[in-house]
Amino acid sequence: MDIGFSPAERQFREECRAWLHANVPGDKRPIHATDAIEFDKAWQRRLFDAGWAGINWPAAYGGRGLSLIEQVIWLEEYAHANAPWIGANFVGVNHGGPTLIANASEAQKAFHLPRILKGETIWCQGFSEPGAGSDLARIRTRGRIEGDEIVVNGTKIWTSFAHVADWQELVLRTEEGSEKHAGLSWVICDMHAPGITISPIRKISGQVEFAQVFYDDVRIPLANVVGGLGNGWKVSMSTLGFERGTGFISDQVKLSAEVDNLIARARANGMIRDDRVADALATMRAEVAALRAMTYRNISEVIRNGQPGAEASVIRLFTSELGQRIERMAVALMGAQLLDFQYGTDNPVGDYLRGYAATIAGGTAQIQRDIIGERVLGLPRMR
Repeated sequence: MDIGFSPAERQFREECRAWLHANVPGDKRPIHATDAIEFDKAWQRRLFDAGWAGINWPAAYGGRGLSLIEQVIWLEEYAHANAPWIGANFVGVNHGGPTLIANASEAQKAFHLPRILKGETIWCQGFSEPGAGSDLARIRTRGRIEGDEIVVNGTKIWTSFAHVADWQELVLRTEEGSEKHAGLSWVICDMHAPGITISPIRKISGQVEFAQVFYDDVRIPLANVVGGLGNGWKVSMSTLGFERGTGFISDQVKLSAEVDNLIARARANGMIRDDRVADALATMRAEVAALRAMTYRNISEVIRNGQPGAEASVIRLFTSELGQRIERMAVALMGAQLLDFQYGTDNPVGDYLRGYAATIAGGTAQIQRDIIGERVLGLPRMR
């Protein structure tokens, strides 16, 4: 990949920068999911109407049909502009939608993709379960086939935005007696269907974005299966690949800006004279640069192969752990300001508390290391 970018790509970057400069909302996104839902939908619709939603999605489904490179440029400029986090639209836009593009039927794409890009529907992810968090092969939520429907029973947990979602990417076991990777299916679940009960979970930061979802004889049409019955593991791996790939570019840009802010703060309060602080900040700056280089390399592989590979786990792991180190440093440099923290506020302490989830959500750090060891380095499988 030529990291220098072409003249057309540089022009595209300028267009992104100009539009964002003129249109980023002045109001901050509300912290709590139920307060933020209308904000998220309105902002997503504004992006769509202006032609900035789904940069590399097919034009037939509402996207612009541009390249992955241009998608990366948009995400970088979006983060540089300090534009709002897409919040409740994250699952649909960043991995639900791309999964449908790669695996779904034409009817499924035509119905769901434009609604995701317009901000008309909110998606959530039904992967983790009690006792089967990052180990997707151990899920026990089941669906029995009755005619042209799947009847679902079980539970999912840590489901972000479940209480405001319209649809769910749900992985369940549809083959009786199957174990591990076999017999799984990836289905589109209507979150308003009879038999679904949602129990919100309050996070350590005071926010309510997670929930546990219970399924009691929930009926899902067989037409909602994506990629065919029994192919859920393959489809799920593409979902997680998208989640662990370009979905973290904005986070990386923000980490770079945060390191620069921390360096400025340490200089202002004199802590930069502490060699341990100076060394830690210098290391963080170097790690952010290395992370960007790794991301560009991974993107070039996606362009060649069509879908993210196991290397995306390297990006996922490094981004989450580096973010936690930066958040710890931000709190350490706060000094007496720590005493002003209140739950539900948006400040470095809130980021620090939310950061604990970074090495858990989307596959724990241990799972990422297993994937890297087995699928990237070729080491023996964990038993």
